[in-house]
Parts: sequence; C-alpha cells; structure tokens
Amino acid sequence: MFKSALPDATPMSVQLKSQEDIAGMRVAGRLAAELLDFLEPHVQPGITTGELDRIAHDHQVNVQHVVPATLNYAPPGHRPYPASICTSVNHVVCHGIPGDKKLKAGDIVNIDVTVIKDGWHGDTSRMFYLGTPSIQARRLVETTFEAMWRGIRAVKPGARLGDIGHTIQEFAEGHHFTVVREFCGHGIGRQFHEEPQVVHYGRPGTGMQLQPGMIFTIEPMINAGRAAIRALADGWTIVTADHSLSAQWEHTVLVTPDGYEVLTVSEGGPKPPAP
Repeated sequence: MFKSALPDATPMSVQLKSQEDIAGMRVAGRLAAELLDFLEPHVQPGITTGELDRIAHDHQVNVQHVVPATLNYAPPGHRPYPASICTSVNHVVCHGIPGDKKLKAGDIVNIDVTVIKDGWHGDTSRMFYLGTPSIQARRLVETTFEAMWRGIRAVKPGARLGDIGHTIQEFAEGHHFTVVREFCGHGIGRQFHEEPQVVHYGRPGTGMQLQPGMIFTIEPMINAGRAAIRALADGWTIVTADHSLSAQWEHTVLVTPDGYEVLTVSEGGPKPPAP
C-alpha cells in the first residue's frame, strides 16, 4: 500500500528484524488479515466503499485496538489520505479512496489494509468478487493471486530480488496480462515503508540478495490490458490508462533461515495455490 518504484536500496539500509521484532510483526500481520476476513461478508452489491471504510475503521479502533495506518497518511508531495482502507474497483489499480459509489454485481474490488499494533505495521490486500465476475475478471484475479504466490515461493536466503520480480512477470505475461511497473512492494516494520523496494518484474540473479530477518511486501498489480496507468485529480487514485481491469494481491513476507514465512495469513483467508 502507498508504494512507488524508487532507486535500488543498498543492503546497508535494510533493517533486519530480531526475533522480538518478528513476534510483533506476526501479531500485526495476523490482525491485518483478520480485518479482511471481517470485511468479507460486508462486500456485497449495494454497499458503498465509504460504508466499507466506516465498518473497517470501527473494527480496527474499537475491536482490534489498532491504528489505521492509512488514515491521514501523507508522504512528501501528497495530501493526507482520507480513509482507513483503500478500495480499488475494476479499472482502479491502487489507492482508490472510499466514497459514495455503490458496488454492483460483476465488480471486482481490491481492499488494501494496513494496521499498526504496538508500533508494528501489518500490510495486506485481497481481491473480492461482487456476485459473478466475468470470465476475464476471474482469470485476471486468479492469475494475479498465483503470480503473487509464485513470487513468495522464490523467497529464500541467497535469492535475489530480481528472482521474485522475474517469476511474477513471467507468469503474468505468460497469461497475456501486463505488470504495472510504477508501483512496488516495500520493506516494512516500525515504519510503513522501509527498504528494500520490491518490483514485480526483472531479471533473475539481479538485485539485492535476501537475508534472514528481512520483511517486505509482495503485491503485484496486474492489468488485463496495457500496463500504462494514470493518476486521477484527487492525487491518490491510480487507474489503467486504457480503462482495462486491474487486480492486486498483497502479503507481508519474512525471509527465514530456510525459506520464507507469510505473516499476513488468517483462518478465513484464501489458501495458497498448489505448488
């Protein structure tokens, strides 16, 4: 959430997390995933994205006792983001601002949430169908989900960031979709956005080498049409330039001594695809 492609970080700038840090990140990640579980039954035709935001905010503050990281978040050059979740519908790529528009049958929507618990950030997003999606929409959403998981499964000590990006790009383009290049995953911890930048395209064997204790998001944005995007006048919402559908999934991932651990899983979340 709220990420952009920046110059490559150096390994010295990455904060490796201690076991105590990781324990805090597990709690924050689980709470973020459980927030999406809670929202799922509310994602029905006729509800507005603004109503979903109000439901989510109340649950975060009064039930989970977390801070919504997105509310009033204002990186340099941006006005404060006005909501507690992002809701990106159909051709909206990311950072869709909740509002008065009602969701309708056939829509697809990405809900992106970040919570802060005891100073640690949990960041995840999930796609939802409203009623029965079109064949193309279902193919796009399912391909993006598998692309994310293929990228996650490329994570291990000694692998490179380029291995993750290449795996995602190859799978998405192999299904005749395109990868958005202007936005990327990011390191995360006590800060919403840390190094490294994790792009979803690239060449294997390139980029920063992964080390145990690194935590970052993998969150590919995949378009049904061209990869080109544009920003709306609100300063936040990003849409496909050709008005084609876009999908995104996001998990927060820890590099472990022998592979990876996904920190944003929950009982109600979708299960990983078969390897």
